[in-house]
Amino acid sequence: MEKPIEGSPLRQVNEWIKFATEKTDLEYPNAAALATVNNQKVPSVRMVLVKQVDDSGLVFFTNLSSRKSRDISEVANVSLCFFWDQIKRQVNINGQAEQISDEEADRYFATRPRRSRIGAWASKQSQRLTSRHELEKRVAFFVTKFGLGEISRPKFWSGFKVTPSRIEFWQEKPFRLHDRRCFELDEDGCWHSFALFP
Repeated sequence: MEKPIEGSPLRQVNEWIKFATEKTDLEYPNAAALATVNNQKVPSVRMVLVKQVDDSGLVFFTNLSSRKSRDISEVANVSLCFFWDQIKRQVNINGQAEQISDEEADRYFATRPRRSRIGAWASKQSQRLTSRHELEKRVAFFVTKFGLGEISRPKFWSGFKVTPSRIEFWQEKPFRLHDRRCFELDEDGCWHSFALFP
């Protein structure tokens, strides 16, 4: 494995996403599997698009009535896993998810394509849908409602920041003797790194 970047391992996460963006033809190199669990200990995994990574954490956006949001409101512990088959790399992250501020959510929502903003208003994410026509009617309603005007962020749509406590980097090597390097955060907020057997 290449020499780790100085400072927070989140900088290394950013570099690997950038590398995947440049070296693969993946449409979504920022896609990660997000695992959550509810207070009944029932797990759930789905793909999310990680839109921001900095030294404080990783941010994704969603409807606050979605299953992932409901799970996080009950149990904040989550896991994210990036896997890039074309470059044979993986990053696994454990941490706690917390809703971001309205100001941060507003800023990001304003950058979304207009159709995506309409979609956020129209979708009752994770609720039962009687027919595709029901969804199309809701889209048409909000297209008419907003017309050519500005589309504000719905209060039921926001983002979550995952603050990691453990990050593992994995690179495939011949004969399944893979490189694995783990970073763990101690109680004083310092990262410690060590290698793992493959």
